[in-house]
Amino acid sequence: MSKDLIRLVDCVMVFDDDVILNSINLTIKNKEFLTLLGPSGCGKTTTLRIIGGFETPTSGDVFFDGVRINDVPPYKRRVNTVFQKYALFPHLNVFENVAFGLRIAKVNEDEIKTRVLESLALVGLGGYEKRRVHQLSGGQQQRVAIARAVVNRPQVLLLDEPLGALDLKLRKEMQSELKAIQQQVGITFIYVTHDQEEALTMSDTVVVMNHGVILQVGTPQDIYNEPANAFVADFIGESNIIDGTMNSDCDVTFSGRRFECVDKGFEIDEPVDVVIRPEDLVVSESSGQMNGTVRSVTFKGVHYEMIIDDDGGFSWMVHSTLSQPVGSSVGLSIKPFDIHIMRKEKSA
Repeated sequence: MSKDLIRLVDCVMVFDDDVILNSINLTIKNKEFLTLLGPSGCGKTTTLRIIGGFETPTSGDVFFDGVRINDVPPYKRRVNTVFQKYALFPHLNVFENVAFGLRIAKVNEDEIKTRVLESLALVGLGGYEKRRVHQLSGGQQQRVAIARAVVNRPQVLLLDEPLGALDLKLRKEMQSELKAIQQQVGITFIYVTHDQEEALTMSDTVVVMNHGVILQVGTPQDIYNEPANAFVADFIGESNIIDGTMNSDCDVTFSGRRFECVDKGFEIDEPVDVVIRPEDLVVSESSGQMNGTVRSVTFKGVHYEMIIDDDGGFSWMVHSTLSQPVGSSVGLSIKPFDIHIMRKEKSA
């Protein structure tokens, strides 16, 4: 198992009496691809800037390889950053853009040439050394920015929404490439995004944040299948969230009916949030555990999205490869394992 590389301990950040980060505790492992995920203003970029040394926490500590680095400036940290705006030098060609940091560090010319060409080959830009920045596409410019960052051989690469300026098709291509680059160079990537699919696609670990607080840390599978609360469930993919009541262990009532579930440890008659993913609802032409009427059907490419109004007055979103006609009566069924119970007080 990889060793712990970075630790944030009780980090608080306050700007003008605004609490941006509220006692953040986070451990990042060596060679891990970790993504900070959350809506705008949740504190993810501030967390990244604290790790990079661009901000100093109001209180709390930052440790790198066991050493406290609160007062270490960015240029002395074994960290490089790739921003959404790539900040390439328009008057320099691709080679000189990538070589810039090495020249500042007074690396000899032979090593500069070797390392620059290696970095360009790594990001798929071998042969582009003499191109001018303005001759490159957005995706190519982004690759140059990554090559410039990894050529310095940092131990950690910080990426602040680096794919935000790209179109959807190119974003998806670059997601796969970034993960491949991270595995090839074997360094820690800390990635900031508000795009849930991006986080699930690339990450070893996802950190979900909101209002300056970490809500959940886990693998993409954990975050998706076992969300910690209703906010996480709703933010990571589509979810049906409905009020329910726990009758006893593994027994919940919602939408006017009792269901078997797998969750335990709640009080009897405790109000809860019930979370069910759209793909986990099974639609049938005959009666089910619930019955309803199809209100709308939308073709989404890989599945149909149906809105089905049940007899209890709740509108369910259902994803299925088969559709039912609008206005038809259908049954809805759900397996106990696919019913997720959340405590109300944990919900954002």
